[in-house]
Amino acid sequence: MRNFGSTLLKILATLIAVLAVAFIVLLIVISVKEYKPEDWEQLEVASCASPEEVILPGDNLKILTWNVGCGTLGDNADFFMDYGKMVYTADVQRVGENMGGIIDSLDDIQPDIMLLQETDINSSRSYGVNERDLISTAFPAYDNTFAYNFNVAYIPYPIPPIGRVQSGLTTLSRYPISSAERIQLPCPFKWPVRCLNLKRCLSVSRIPVEGTDKQLVIVNLHLEAYDDGVGKAAQTRMLADFLQTEAAAGNYVIAGGDFNQRFSYTDASAYPEYEGKWHCGILDEVEFGQHLDFCQDPSFPTCRSLDKPLVGADRDTFQYYVIDGFIVSDNIEVISVETIDNQFKYTDHNPVVLEVSLKP
Repeated sequence: MRNFGSTLLKILATLIAVLAVAFIVLLIVISVKEYKPEDWEQLEVASCASPEEVILPGDNLKILTWNVGCGTLGDNADFFMDYGKMVYTADVQRVGENMGGIIDSLDDIQPDIMLLQETDINSSRSYGVNERDLISTAFPAYDNTFAYNFNVAYIPYPIPPIGRVQSGLTTLSRYPISSAERIQLPCPFKWPVRCLNLKRCLSVSRIPVEGTDKQLVIVNLHLEAYDDGVGKAAQTRMLADFLQTEAAAGNYVIAGGDFNQRFSYTDASAYPEYEGKWHCGILDEVEFGQHLDFCQDPSFPTCRSLDKPLVGADRDTFQYYVIDGFIVSDNIEVISVETIDNQFKYTDHNPVVLEVSLKP
């Protein structure tokens, strides 16, 4: 009996040692493989727009922002990070259906400029589907750029593990983009969690305004969702500084995306936040100064909770948010902003469309 006990202790000690070594190896691998972008990087522009398409002072533009949810977050989905259960939220057929519906919606709206978030290009969760290619192929006369927001070789949790994630911000423009850049935002996470997390950024596209020395500066963004609020605040301050600098230079500036925040003057009282759900932040418009205008449309929610699937749920008491929208410089006249009610069929966000005119 004593020998049996001694053998069992040796087996347990060996098992603990093996697990400890495996954990150390994992930490080394994720540290070596960590995506470490520079603070500023030039982005490649896929130049497909006609050079005859130019923007003039006084022109009207239609701009869309839409978080496409990796092609996996349709109305059937919940997600474990939002108090749901699922990790893989769609099979490959449903990814195709979601992306087809998203592309059809974009085609119906026909924006001049599209700001898309959570576009996967080679992720396990979306079965390696290159969603940027699908969308750019559907709009062959648009310039397009891509900026990584999430680039991890393998995420080993939960069960089943998330696996590989390559995802980011896709911008399309029917006007030629003269240059584009990726600007790194503050990351609130420490090592080793940082190695497996998003590295959020601003994707900036610059379009000349014909007959002037000004540029139309388009900023595509997706700010922090799952931190304690400190990271989101730091990212918002950096965004404000960038927009103020560009506006002070006389440029036309439009920032659009998923802020994961409601603008402070947006009346979202129709969408109360319930206990036990994900809570959005509030972006204080005062912190952005006097020369920027804020555009959200609460006529319909721009985002739904992923704590449970929408299919079969009571839609009247579901958790909704208004967290997508635009910030524009005051040399731009806002004609309208509209949330398009797509019933969250293909993604957990609705598209938001802004119509503006560039003041001469």
